[in-house]
Amino acid sequence: MRIVHVSDCYAPRTGGIETQVAALARRQAAAGDDVHVVTATGGHGAVFAGTETVDDLPVHRVAVRLPLELPIHPRTGREVGALLDRLAPDVVHVHAGVVSPFAWGSVRAATRRAVPTLVTVHSVWGPIAAPGFAVADALARWTRWGARLSAVSDVAAARIKAAVPRAGTVLVVPNGIDPDDWRVVPGPADPTRLRVVSVMRMAPRKRTLPLVRILAAAAGTLAPSVGLTATLVGDGPERARAQRWVGEHGLADRIRFTGRLDHRDILRVFAESDVYVQPSVRESFGLAALEARTAGLPVVARSQTGTSQFVRDGAEGLLAADDAGLVGALARLGRDRDLLARIATHNRSTSPEQAWPTVLQVLTQAYRSAGVRT
Repeated sequence: MRIVHVSDCYAPRTGGIETQVAALARRQAAAGDDVHVVTATGGHGAVFAGTETVDDLPVHRVAVRLPLELPIHPRTGREVGALLDRLAPDVVHVHAGVVSPFAWGSVRAATRRAVPTLVTVHSVWGPIAAPGFAVADALARWTRWGARLSAVSDVAAARIKAAVPRAGTVLVVPNGIDPDDWRVVPGPADPTRLRVVSVMRMAPRKRTLPLVRILAAAAGTLAPSVGLTATLVGDGPERARAQRWVGEHGLADRIRFTGRLDHRDILRVFAESDVYVQPSVRESFGLAALEARTAGLPVVARSQTGTSQFVRDGAEGLLAADDAGLVGALARLGRDRDLLARIATHNRSTSPEQAWPTVLQVLTQAYRSAGVRT
């Protein structure tokens, strides 16, 4: 079938939503679908606005030049509507966060044309998110016009249901992963060390500064019998502040910041690590945590997040209700090497349910629920 994905942001921008949309589009194209991407993100090469081919996919850039390259278009409905009239898709799959004006405008354009529309929300809505951005009433109206709502985890779906109670059932369509891309051969374990890793965009929402405080507290709890070290992968506005805190507390030899790493180097860090920690609270899914879990690392995360979709407490990792619980979970794994080894063995030997073949089957059912005839 012909599928049109709509995302405010796309390459050359990099981030969670755009990376997942690109991976999904490539998988569907490889399966034989005719896949197009529509985005408000301008190109950095020969095409700023218009159609170009990126990774063998047609990308339609509905872009205007704005300060900070904001992915917004003043005439979204008209421009996206004209594209839909020309492309005549079987389904429009809109990918949205909280502040997604281009995505929401595209939902309106699709439903006005009675095109089957699936909306996937990739963020966790807070208690005032939907009313604050005047989305709730519009979503309720669009669902009456035929759009189906989905989220990437049960946690995210529950928040949407609470914000838009008139929208009906919120489907769960998880992010996908290719397990073979994340297999590693682990290095030798050392019972006197606990090697922690985290991969994140170092922004306030991801809680980089709380993370280094958690690591410091866990290191103090484990000392002197077990030495904790940590490798923090990624970059962002909170990195300098977190590094400064680490230096001021004499932890520069224990907590290392690598900046952004490519896939190969992240695999190398995973192979040299014992446990993955995710400190964020407003996490709709946690793709980096899923990648680490697939590489065999036990995952320590907050229980209120979408990461609980693929990490069960005591099975794929340890879940905690608060930051003190994260400290306790790291300390527990540092002391109980049998538990650490058991979880790691399970993660290495058991592929997650979010592997692409399963995710594509879930999506096919979601598209049918939105009105697609296949």
